[in-house]
Amino acid sequence: MSNSHLSRMRGKEFLQRAFASEQSCLLAKLRSSDRIIHDGDRGEVNEQYFIDVLRLYLPNRYTVHKASILDSEGQISESIDVVVHDRQYSPSLLDSESHRYVPAEAVYAIFECKPKIDKGYLEYAGKKAESVRRLKRTSVPIPHAGAKPYPPKPLFPIIAGILAIEVDWKEGFAESFQKCHAELTELQKLDCGLAVDGHLFDTFSGDGMFTCCKTENALVYFLFRLLNQLQSLGTVPAIDWNAYAAQLSK
Repeated sequence: MSNSHLSRMRGKEFLQRAFASEQSCLLAKLRSSDRIIHDGDRGEVNEQYFIDVLRLYLPNRYTVHKASILDSEGQISESIDVVVHDRQYSPSLLDSESHRYVPAEAVYAIFECKPKIDKGYLEYAGKKAESVRRLKRTSVPIPHAGAKPYPPKPLFPIIAGILAIEVDWKEGFAESFQKCHAELTELQKLDCGLAVDGHLFDTFSGDGMFTCCKTENALVYFLFRLLNQLQSLGTVPAIDWNAYAAQLSK
């Protein structure tokens, strides 16, 4: 074996081992929360673990919070465990210590955090996704130094997913899971999911097919696939703040 080939093999082995340790650490934290008696308290702790790891890996143009989503007509989504939203061009609104509203236009992705992924939790996460995707999003022309402003940016589909410790189906995200997923409505369909014990799925390939994987590197594999999908969305649309202001006038 040549030295260059050996170096490449060792490099691959290093990456696999290093990122596998990230997954092991998160899994240990999530499982240690079992000692918390109350389900609500345990859920909040696990949500924060997922928020922390997303903040660690996502660039600074994104921010991650638990939030509700608000549109220019005053419609509000259900409370969402994890919201990936713009931090460069869009503020969050009515912030308190533990809660905020995020304008619908600023949302890139939403996730529900559950102890496991099964049919019930899949349907629950789908309904949460629908409560966000049904909201109205505005988009206005973007001024720049040239003679004419850029036209309004087309709205991209909001990514929706589910995050958990484990998956309930013995075969992971294979046929049984995909049959359940097919029963969701278009606004409820999830684009991705992660079970930190080593399973993931996404539909980011663009052909409607599932990419499924079982690996000790599921966490970071999932994060890199998510990063690539977020990059493909570009920036969020410019918000029509006058549409929001109009709701506040008599």
